[in-house]
Amino acid sequence: MFDFFKGFGVTFSTMFKKVVTEEYPEDFPPAAPRYHGRHQLNRHPDGLEKCVGCELCAWACPADAIYVEGGDNTEEERYSPGERYGAIYQINYLRCIGCGLCIEACPTRSLTMTNFYELADDNRQDLIYTKEQLLAPLLPGMEQPPHPMRLGNDEQDYYVQGPTLARTSAQRTAAGEPGVENDPVGEQVR
Repeated sequence: MFDFFKGFGVTFSTMFKKVVTEEYPEDFPPAAPRYHGRHQLNRHPDGLEKCVGCELCAWACPADAIYVEGGDNTEEERYSPGERYGAIYQINYLRCIGCGLCIEACPTRSLTMTNFYELADDNRQDLIYTKEQLLAPLLPGMEQPPHPMRLGNDEQDYYVQGPTLARTSAQRTAAGEPGVENDPVGEQVR
Protein backbone atom coordinates (compact mmCIF):
# COMPACT_ATOMS: atom_id res chain seq x y z
CA MET A 1 0.00 0.00 0.00
CA PHE A 2 2.78 2.43 0.89
CA ASP A 3 4.72 1.53 -2.27
CA PHE A 4 1.90 3.08 -4.26
CA PHE A 5 2.33 6.42 -2.46
CA LYS A 6 6.14 6.22 -2.71
CA GLY A 7 5.84 5.97 -6.50
CA PHE A 8 3.53 8.97 -6.67
CA GLY A 9 5.86 10.84 -4.32
CA VAL A 10 8.69 10.54 -6.86
CA THR A 11 6.35 11.74 -9.62
CA PHE A 12 5.10 14.74 -7.64
CA SER A 13 8.60 15.74 -6.50
CA THR A 14 9.85 15.96 -10.09
CA MET A 15 6.72 17.67 -11.45
CA PHE A 16 7.60 21.09 -10.08
CA LYS A 17 11.31 21.14 -10.88
CA LYS A 18 12.62 23.42 -13.63
CA VAL A 19 12.90 21.61 -16.97
CA VAL A 20 16.29 21.87 -18.68
CA THR A 21 15.96 21.96 -22.46
CA GLU A 22 18.96 21.92 -24.79
CA GLU A 23 18.44 23.40 -28.24
CA TYR A 24 20.61 20.71 -29.80
CA PRO A 25 20.88 21.38 -33.52
CA GLU A 26 21.04 25.18 -33.10
CA ASP A 27 23.11 25.31 -29.90
CA PHE A 28 25.91 22.79 -30.37
CA PRO A 29 27.02 21.71 -26.87
CA PRO A 30 30.77 21.00 -26.60
CA ALA A 31 31.98 17.54 -25.72
CA ALA A 32 34.32 16.76 -22.86
CA PRO A 33 37.96 17.54 -23.76
CA ARG A 34 39.02 13.88 -23.65
CA TYR A 35 35.96 12.54 -25.47
CA HIS A 36 36.74 9.90 -28.12
CA GLY A 37 34.89 10.97 -31.23
CA ARG A 38 35.62 10.76 -34.94
CA HIS A 39 39.13 9.71 -35.96
CA GLN A 40 41.58 11.93 -37.81
CA LEU A 41 44.68 11.05 -39.85
CA ASN A 42 47.30 13.70 -39.10
CA ARG A 43 49.91 15.31 -41.33
CA HIS A 44 53.47 16.52 -40.94
CA PRO A 45 54.06 20.33 -41.06
CA ASP A 46 54.90 20.16 -44.78
CA GLY A 47 51.67 18.31 -45.66
CA LEU A 48 52.96 14.73 -45.97
CA GLU A 49 50.82 12.11 -44.26
CA LYS A 50 52.01 10.58 -41.00
CA CYS A 51 50.37 7.22 -41.78
CA VAL A 52 52.90 4.69 -43.06
CA GLY A 53 50.38 1.92 -43.81
CA CYS A 54 51.68 -0.45 -41.12
CA GLU A 55 48.16 -1.76 -40.36
CA LEU A 56 48.81 -1.92 -36.59
CA CYS A 57 45.63 0.07 -35.92
CA ALA A 58 43.60 -2.53 -37.83
CA TRP A 59 45.22 -5.35 -35.86
CA ALA A 60 44.54 -3.61 -32.54
CA CYS A 61 40.86 -2.91 -33.27
CA PRO A 62 38.71 -5.37 -31.27
CA ALA A 63 35.64 -4.64 -33.42
CA ASP A 64 37.45 -5.13 -36.76
CA ALA A 65 36.28 -1.67 -37.85
CA ILE A 66 39.49 -0.50 -39.57
CA TYR A 67 40.75 -1.55 -43.00
CA VAL A 68 44.20 -0.42 -44.14
CA GLU A 69 46.09 -1.27 -47.29
CA GLY A 70 49.63 0.06 -47.60
CA GLY A 71 51.22 1.34 -50.78
CA ASP A 72 54.85 2.00 -51.72
CA ASN A 73 56.19 5.55 -52.02
CA THR A 74 58.36 6.45 -54.99
CA GLU A 75 60.55 9.51 -55.45
CA GLU A 76 58.14 10.81 -58.10
CA GLU A 77 55.04 10.17 -55.99
CA ARG A 78 55.61 10.54 -52.23
CA TYR A 79 52.71 10.66 -49.76
CA SER A 80 54.62 10.03 -46.49
CA PRO A 81 58.27 10.27 -45.44
CA GLY A 82 58.67 6.49 -45.04
CA GLU A 83 58.88 3.70 -47.60
CA ARG A 84 55.14 3.10 -47.44
CA TYR A 85 51.91 5.04 -46.95
CA GLY A 86 48.29 4.18 -46.28
CA ALA A 87 46.93 3.83 -49.82
CA ILE A 88 43.48 2.71 -48.66
CA TYR A 89 42.24 3.64 -45.19
CA GLN A 90 38.67 3.02 -44.04
CA ILE A 91 36.92 3.11 -40.67
CA ASN A 92 33.48 1.55 -40.36
CA TYR A 93 31.62 3.60 -37.72
CA LEU A 94 28.84 1.02 -37.61
CA ARG A 95 31.37 -1.26 -35.89
CA CYS A 96 33.66 1.22 -34.09
CA ILE A 97 33.20 1.17 -30.32
CA GLY A 98 35.37 4.23 -29.63
CA CYS A 99 37.79 2.37 -27.38
CA GLY A 100 40.93 4.15 -28.59
CA LEU A 101 43.08 1.01 -28.93
CA CYS A 102 43.90 2.01 -32.51
CA ILE A 103 45.34 5.29 -31.21
CA GLU A 104 47.54 3.42 -28.74
CA ALA A 105 48.83 1.08 -31.46
CA CYS A 106 49.84 3.80 -33.95
CA PRO A 107 53.67 4.12 -33.92
CA THR A 108 53.77 7.46 -35.77
CA ARG A 109 50.91 9.18 -33.87
CA SER A 110 49.15 9.45 -37.19
CA LEU A 111 45.74 8.44 -35.92
CA THR A 112 44.04 10.52 -33.23
CA MET A 113 40.46 11.01 -32.11
CA THR A 114 38.68 14.36 -32.27
CA ASN A 115 35.80 15.67 -30.13
CA PHE A 116 33.34 15.53 -33.03
CA TYR A 117 30.46 13.28 -32.02
CA GLU A 118 27.76 13.64 -34.68
CA LEU A 119 28.16 10.31 -36.47
CA ALA A 120 24.53 9.37 -37.09
CA ASP A 121 23.24 8.87 -40.61
CA ASP A 122 20.33 7.17 -42.34
CA ASN A 123 22.54 5.48 -44.94
CA ARG A 124 24.84 2.67 -43.81
CA GLN A 125 27.34 3.27 -46.64
CA ASP A 126 27.91 6.87 -45.50
CA LEU A 127 29.16 5.62 -42.12
CA ILE A 128 32.20 3.97 -43.71
CA TYR A 129 34.70 6.84 -43.71
CA THR A 130 37.46 6.81 -46.32
CA LYS A 131 40.98 8.22 -46.15
CA GLU A 132 39.91 11.47 -47.83
CA GLN A 133 37.27 12.05 -45.14
CA LEU A 134 39.65 11.19 -42.28
CA LEU A 135 42.71 13.21 -43.37
CA ALA A 136 43.37 16.41 -41.45
CA PRO A 137 42.81 19.54 -43.53
CA LEU A 138 45.79 21.29 -45.08
CA LEU A 139 46.89 24.21 -42.91
CA PRO A 140 48.62 27.33 -44.26
CA GLY A 141 52.15 26.43 -45.39
CA MET A 142 51.27 22.80 -46.14
CA GLU A 143 51.43 21.35 -49.62
CA GLN A 144 49.04 18.75 -51.01
CA PRO A 145 50.85 15.38 -51.41
CA PRO A 146 52.39 13.84 -53.46
CA HIS A 147 55.52 15.97 -53.20
CA PRO A 148 59.17 15.49 -52.16
CA MET A 149 60.19 15.59 -48.50
CA ARG A 150 60.59 19.16 -47.26
CA LEU A 151 61.62 18.63 -43.63
CA GLY A 152 64.76 16.59 -44.21
CA ASN A 153 66.46 13.98 -46.37
CA ASP A 154 65.05 10.83 -44.76
CA GLU A 155 62.24 9.70 -42.49
CA GLN A 156 64.45 9.99 -39.38
CA ASP A 157 64.43 13.77 -39.87
CA TYR A 158 60.64 13.70 -39.63
CA TYR A 159 60.27 11.43 -36.61
CA VAL A 160 63.38 11.95 -34.48
CA GLN A 161 64.50 15.50 -35.17
CA GLY A 162 61.17 16.98 -36.25
CA PRO A 163 60.91 19.81 -33.69
CA THR A 164 64.50 20.96 -34.31
CA LEU A 165 63.94 21.13 -38.08
CA ALA A 166 61.13 23.62 -37.61
CA ARG A 167 63.64 26.22 -36.38
CA THR A 168 65.53 28.48 -38.76
CA SER A 169 69.25 28.15 -39.43
CA ALA A 170 69.96 31.27 -37.37
CA GLN A 171 68.13 29.81 -34.36
CA ARG A 172 70.04 26.52 -34.68
CA THR A 173 73.38 28.33 -35.06
CA ALA A 174 72.64 30.31 -31.89
CA ALA A 175 71.84 27.04 -30.09
CA GLY A 176 75.18 25.57 -31.26
CA GLU A 177 73.68 22.70 -33.24
CA PRO A 178 75.94 21.06 -35.87
CA GLY A 179 75.17 20.72 -39.58
CA VAL A 180 73.67 24.15 -40.22
CA GLU A 181 76.04 25.22 -43.02
CA ASN A 182 74.65 23.06 -45.84
CA ASP A 183 71.05 22.74 -44.72
CA PRO A 184 68.61 23.90 -47.41
CA VAL A 185 65.60 22.95 -45.33
CA GLY A 186 66.11 25.21 -42.31
CA GLU A 187 65.15 28.41 -44.12
CA GLN A 188 62.12 26.90 -45.87
CA VAL A 189 60.25 25.84 -42.75
CA ARG A 190 59.26 28.40 -40.15
